[in-house]
Amino acid sequence: MREIVVNIEDVWKIFGPETEVERALEAVKTQGLGKAGVLQEFGCVVGVAGASFSVARGEIFCIMGLSGSGKSTLVRHVNRLIEPTAGRIEILGRDVGRMSAKDLREVRAKQIGMVFQHMALMPHRSVRDNVGYPLEIRGEPKSRRWAVSEHALSLVELRGFEDRLPKELSGGMQQRVGIARALASDPEILLMDEPFSALDPLIRRQLQNQFKALVDRLQKTTLFITHDLDEAIRLGNRIAIMKDGAIVQIGTPEEIVTRPADDYVREFVQDISKLKLVKAHSVMGPLDEAEGDLSAAPRAAGDSDLDRLIDLSVGSALPIVITDAQGQDIGLVSKARLLRGIQGGKD
Repeated sequence: MREIVVNIEDVWKIFGPETEVERALEAVKTQGLGKAGVLQEFGCVVGVAGASFSVARGEIFCIMGLSGSGKSTLVRHVNRLIEPTAGRIEILGRDVGRMSAKDLREVRAKQIGMVFQHMALMPHRSVRDNVGYPLEIRGEPKSRRWAVSEHALSLVELRGFEDRLPKELSGGMQQRVGIARALASDPEILLMDEPFSALDPLIRRQLQNQFKALVDRLQKTTLFITHDLDEAIRLGNRIAIMKDGAIVQIGTPEEIVTRPADDYVREFVQDISKLKLVKAHSVMGPLDEAEGDLSAAPRAAGDSDLDRLIDLSVGSALPIVITDAQGQDIGLVSKARLLRGIQGGKD
C-alpha cells in the first residue's frame, strides 16, 4: 500500500462574519441549506463544502472545476494559508491545524513548494538567485544556494541560463524557473495553481510533458489545480471535480470520462476524445460472446487503448481477443463494443 502524504477529512470553509459562520455551517449540515441559501440567510459564502480525499506519495492529484468552484481555496488549506471552518488536514500524519507557528513555517519552507500562474520572479535578481531564494530565507550559505539552484535548473532544462534576468526569458522559461524554485528546498509536496494556463498551447503542452516526467522521476506528491480537463487528463493519476465548493467526483481519468457521476461531470467530459484514454479492459465482453474459432483473431493487452484496438479491428473481421499479463485470453472486444467505447460507454 502506498504511503499517504496528504489527507483531507471533511474540510469546510465558510467566509463571512465571524458571528454567522458557525450558524451557517450548522444550517448547511442539519437543514441541507445550499450555497445560495447560505448567502441569502447568513451573508456567508461557502468556499469548500465537506471535502475529503487522500493523496499518495508520487501521485499527481488534479483538482478541477469552473471559476468559483473552490479548487484554489481548498488547496490553500494544505499549507494553512487559509484556516478551515471545520475539518482536518494532515501532512505525513501530522495535523496541520495543530501546528505551532514555528512548525508551520518549517513545513512551508521545507516540505511544501508552491507554483502559481504568475510566478512573481524578482526582476532585479538573476535566475540563480531567484531559485535559491527559499534557501536564502533559511540562512543557507551562498555556496549551498548556488549548488542547489544549478541542480534545480538542470532538472527543468535551464542549465546555462543561471545568470540571466527574468525579463530575458520567455514566459515558458519563467514558469520553469518557478518550478525550479519550488523544487530547490526538495519538498515532499508540490501545490500547483494553474501554473501553465497563461502560456501558448504548444509551450503549455511541452511544459506539461516535462513536468509529468519530472514528477514521475522525483516522486513528488502533487496537488495540481486546473480548469482544463485536457490538462487534468494529461497530468493526473486521479482527478477531483468540484462544483460550488463540493467535490462531485474523484476518479482516474478513464473513470471520470467513461463513468461520469452526474450531468455536471458529463458536460465536462462530453467533448473529450476517448481514443487514447479508454482501455480495452473497460469495453471488453466475455469470451463466450463470440461463436466459432478465434485462433486467427487479433490479440491485444488489457491496457491497450481504443486507438490501438481500432488499428487491429480494421485489419480483421473477427473480434479482438484481450489477454492478461500472462498472455491468457480474458475477454473480447467486438466491433459493436469498440464503437460504443468510442462513444463513451453509451448503452
